[in-house]
Amino acid sequence: MAMDWDKLRVFHAVAEAGSFTHAGEALNLSQSAVSRQISALEESLSVPLFHRHARGLILTEQGELLFRTAREVFAKLAMSESLISESKDRPKGPLKITTNVSFGSIWLAPRISEFLDLYPEIQVSLLVDDSELDLSMREADVAIRMSAPRQPDLIQRHLATVQVHIYGSPEYLKKHGTLQRPEDLDEHRLIVYGDDGRPPVPGVNWILEAGAKPGHDRRPILSVNNTYGMLRAVRSGLGLASLPDFVATEQGDLTRVLPELAGPPNEAYFVYPEELRSSKRISVFRDFLLRKVAEGRLS
Repeated sequence: MAMDWDKLRVFHAVAEAGSFTHAGEALNLSQSAVSRQISALEESLSVPLFHRHARGLILTEQGELLFRTAREVFAKLAMSESLISESKDRPKGPLKITTNVSFGSIWLAPRISEFLDLYPEIQVSLLVDDSELDLSMREADVAIRMSAPRQPDLIQRHLATVQVHIYGSPEYLKKHGTLQRPEDLDEHRLIVYGDDGRPPVPGVNWILEAGAKPGHDRRPILSVNNTYGMLRAVRSGLGLASLPDFVATEQGDLTRVLPELAGPPNEAYFVYPEELRSSKRISVFRDFLLRKVAEGRLS
């Protein structure tokens, strides 16, 4: 029995959306047309694919199995389609980039304009998220990550070593005094990366241990679950925080505190799936990034 592509496409949309109504909106079909397609697919397979509840739809075990396969098939089709659509001469088509919130918002977003001036036929989507999206499932085409990827099917290119120091606003330092040695951090207000989010880099809260007296527990004045939020809090005069140098220097109005004291450096990598090795959009974006890093240093 050959599976009907149209029905499979409808099934994939329903499983993603969790309801006939939302899938219908995405596919431009009525709710009843979507429901009929799913019933026909279940009939042809002789298994139920969804448990129908008042709150929505839940995949059955067989539905989960089909959904995993359908996701993979449609991800591969999307990838093939975008590779085919690239012209021989000009890179064009969609390019979905993911990176963490601070790098994406502060360093990368202001430079996208220049990239699009060079390659106007590429449609860029920038997904900033401190949790890692799955490139092998085509949640994004490329990622800029602050640690080496662990998945074997991803190609990685080292971009830069990102240095990390402690920063404060001139207003804060005027009010609370300058620091002479790391132990002085015991007496200051510290802003840290919150435990609730997945830290974008290892050792992100080293400021709580640097020079701390034995048995002295430094309590932060504020925890924020992304570096951009920490930056805004530092600029407001609330306290001191460990920030990547590129974050602080892009702003231009912060003071480096205890300049000889550095946190663990972050290694930035350009990452993409093996299947996109021949993509022109990715190669021109990679070359653009390497050029920008060389010009402006991530420090």
